[in-house]
Amino acid sequence: MTIPLSRLIATTVFSVLAFAPVSGMAKTYKIGVTPGPHAETLEFVKGIAADNGLDIEILEFSDYVQPNAALAAGDLDGNSFQHEPYLDAQIEDRGYEITNVALTITFPMGVYSERVGSLDELDDGARVGIPNDPTNGGRALLLLESQGLIELADGVGLKATPLDVVDNPKKIKLVELDAAQLPRSLSDLDAAAVNGNYAQSAGMDPVEDSIAIEDPKGPYANILVVRTEDKDEDWVKTLIDSYHSPEVKDFVQETFENSVVVAW
Repeated sequence: MTIPLSRLIATTVFSVLAFAPVSGMAKTYKIGVTPGPHAETLEFVKGIAADNGLDIEILEFSDYVQPNAALAAGDLDGNSFQHEPYLDAQIEDRGYEITNVALTITFPMGVYSERVGSLDELDDGARVGIPNDPTNGGRALLLLESQGLIELADGVGLKATPLDVVDNPKKIKLVELDAAQLPRSLSDLDAAAVNGNYAQSAGMDPVEDSIAIEDPKGPYANILVVRTEDKDEDWVKTLIDSYHSPEVKDFVQETFENSVVVAW
């Protein structure tokens, strides 16, 4: 029996439409993270995203520089590792056309020490490590100021640098190191201000092990970032909805307790 051409065309079109993926979600999307809570949380999100028709692949980076460079270059479709002040600094310095599209999680920075049990016990001239990137370095300085260890110049805000220290009663020496290296450098320092994700990765509990900790309700909530041209794509909306689900909120609370909290 010969099938009429019109029926054959109609059948073919129906088959294509019936099995076509949702627009903008026809591939596996690569999302960059740093190890620890960002990676663990996104791994949980990945399952929810799959149920929503979105396939994501997670790539881990050991530093803060490469995820944005890879995203801007097109090697990633998104990343989840940074807060807004860091993103703003990267865009200003490097001209990246990348955009914050959603809040994710936040974990407060803490000061850790293998030598003292409080900042009051630091000797004069103590060596205190802080991150060497401008944004997180400023964050560490604000934390030290909030604890009365130093005083910063009026108005410097989130962009504080060691040059903005106007009072330093203990004459502490600020040692600037890569953020990821600080936990491993504690044996060589009297104390160090460590980002929460690197503290977690090193097995340190920000609540139980730190000798000082910042207020979690600050400007340092972490964010999901994509290329600016993609910010309104369907897959981005699906990823955000998957991340902001009640299941993810429960996962973060049960897994990290009070050391990591959702920011949305």
